[in-house]
Amino acid sequence: MNNLRKNRLKDQLFKFWGIFCTIIGLVLLVVFIGDILVDGLRRIDWGFITNLPSRKPEKSGIYTALMGSIWILFFTTIIAFPIGVAAGIYLEEYSKKNKLAGLLEINISNLAGVPSIIYGLLGLEVFVRIMNLGPSVLAGSLTLSLLILPIVIVATREAIKAVPSSIKDASFALGASKWQTIWHQILPASGGGILTGVILALSRAVGETAPLIVVGALAYVPFAPENPLDEFSVLPIQIFNWISRPQPGFIENAAAAIIILLLITFIMNGIAVYFRNKW
Repeated sequence: MNNLRKNRLKDQLFKFWGIFCTIIGLVLLVVFIGDILVDGLRRIDWGFITNLPSRKPEKSGIYTALMGSIWILFFTTIIAFPIGVAAGIYLEEYSKKNKLAGLLEINISNLAGVPSIIYGLLGLEVFVRIMNLGPSVLAGSLTLSLLILPIVIVATREAIKAVPSSIKDASFALGASKWQTIWHQILPASGGGILTGVILALSRAVGETAPLIVVGALAYVPFAPENPLDEFSVLPIQIFNWISRPQPGFIENAAAAIIILLLITFIMNGIAVYFRNKW
């Protein structure tokens, strides 16, 4: 058997191995999601969404956790989005290409892979204790902002890199300043990629549990947050609380809350795909 036939055989074997692994992953995903749907769909109704937590599973709802997640997502967005995009623009367009910039780029990329519990410990020390914010919505939002900032920065830089240099050259040739070129040419051309990265980063943040537990998010909160300094709970923590209960009714509640959380995540990812394809 010559080398050409050996390479073709290896290609075929790798292709079938890849197909097999893909099928296994899809089958497991269908089984898991199907099991959750069977357990949780019959529990979802308007009362489940609007009721407060209760010791009785049939009267318990996700209102406080859902509102906490919305508050956390809102403040995380308004904190991480402008800072991350501005940092990405500076590093890509203004920063000098030297060893320090290279070291900074490597560290930002590495930060995207740091376990989320580390950010939780950092948020506990800096935001909860030093800044004396306590276990509040604002402390949780700042912690999750740190978590997704590296992702937003990297996504912004990659989106700006994808803009053809001819667009910038034409803008400079017409007498535009650097900032005018960035504002009127580069950002509109890279907006789809930036927005996609931000939404995907927020999709990760909405499902995070470990950093919020460390910061002080509560498993049981009898009220919805009304300001950024209120205590809070979020959907992942509420799900964890229910799944640890022995009563079968709380298992159904947890499955229903997982469906709601999956729906939020799928909607956010769908929006990201839409804007990516549109722009």
